[in-house]
Amino acid sequence: MSSTPAASVLFVCVHNAGRSQMAAGFLSHLAGDRVEVRSAGSVPADQVNPAAVEAMTEVGIDISEQTPKVLTTEAVQASDYVITMGCGDACPIFPGKKYLDWALEDPAGKGVESVRPIRDEIKARIEALVAEIDAQQEK
Repeated sequence: MSSTPAASVLFVCVHNAGRSQMAAGFLSHLAGDRVEVRSAGSVPADQVNPAAVEAMTEVGIDISEQTPKVLTTEAVQASDYVITMGCGDACPIFPGKKYLDWALEDPAGKGVESVRPIRDEIKARIEALVAEIDAQQEK
């Protein structure tokens, strides 16, 4: 088994505090070192959304030590998949990358009860993404 990741994925949302952090947490948890995971925001917040941290803790994934990061051109260039979650035109486009736009409700300002369905939708999308990456490796 090669130690090189099968793919690299960058999750981007505006604040890099909720959706992209939950997605990165799920992908790291489900794919392990098979996939390189990054997340960033076009206008990063000061901290990860506490309701997102709590919702992820409920499913056994700790994202409490994560910090929002600014989106860089280098992060996009280094990624095979760029998955946007409401960052609009802030994401640079490069040829040869796979771009996906996941229309997900923004968890900002919501309590954990409202964040749970968003978390569950992200998990389902991540499971499908892992299956797609694995299928690409088998070709």
